[in-house]
Amino acid sequence: MLLDFLWPLRRIKVYALVGESGTGKSFRAKLVAQKYGIDDIIDDGLLIRNNRILAGHSAKKEKTFLAAVKVALFDEKAQRDEAARKLQSEKIRKVLILGTSEKMVNKIAARLQLPNPTKIIKIEDIASQEEIEKAIRTRKIEGKHVIPVPSIEVKRSYPNIFYDAIRIFKRKKGPSGIGSTPKVHEKSVVRPEYSKRGKVIISEAALSQMVIHCVDEYNPNIRIKKILVKDDEMGYRLVITIDVPYGIQLGGNIHEMQQYIIDNIERYTGILIEEVNIIIDKIIQ
Repeated sequence: MLLDFLWPLRRIKVYALVGESGTGKSFRAKLVAQKYGIDDIIDDGLLIRNNRILAGHSAKKEKTFLAAVKVALFDEKAQRDEAARKLQSEKIRKVLILGTSEKMVNKIAARLQLPNPTKIIKIEDIASQEEIEKAIRTRKIEGKHVIPVPSIEVKRSYPNIFYDAIRIFKRKKGPSGIGSTPKVHEKSVVRPEYSKRGKVIISEAALSQMVIHCVDEYNPNIRIKKILVKDDEMGYRLVITIDVPYGIQLGGNIHEMQQYIIDNIERYTGILIEEVNIIIDKIIQ
């Protein structure tokens, strides 16, 4: 039964590392994982364990920003199912989810049938402002992104995307304090395919047109009078003023329409809708 399959996933303890894109989450993911005894990391559409990709496919492989967001959110059923099966078969007990907001990590957890995070760590809690600004500059100028797996794993899994290997040499002192043994730590730096093409920006007018289309699909008798789009760091907030026909069940139907708008806009654009507020101005005959 489905419930028998999902039950072990509900027992997994979920942690989250949250920060804006390019602030250095992936670079510090292993440090957070080590601190809390976590072996498995979910980052940009991948399930990673001990430097090895277990499931998923990298959002960095996508050719457009919006497609990359959909991959990072596990939007496709096949990708979700593969990751969920792996989470169960590997008997995972703790997992760290990386995301740009609490809403994003909660959405990823829900799509993988995991519980909401019990602990959310913000990038500001583990990195200085100077380190965050440096990471953002590197992402903007060079279009690069660190993923927490070795370059050999990136090359094997994704030979068609650009990667650099950063090797950090450290010398470990011998028992007597004289002499040393070199130790190599390797990080992979991946340049997303879509970073070569610049940004994709959705205007308020385009977003408003999508809302009009969603409402018309849901119920063509509902009349939109005004749409207000607010953009903040957590996502978009929509305020929609409508006239509704007499006889429509206001509670259930309007709530269903709110969810219909959110699901369709997020599915087809990849942007996050923080909330949709509906104002009913008139009841029309």
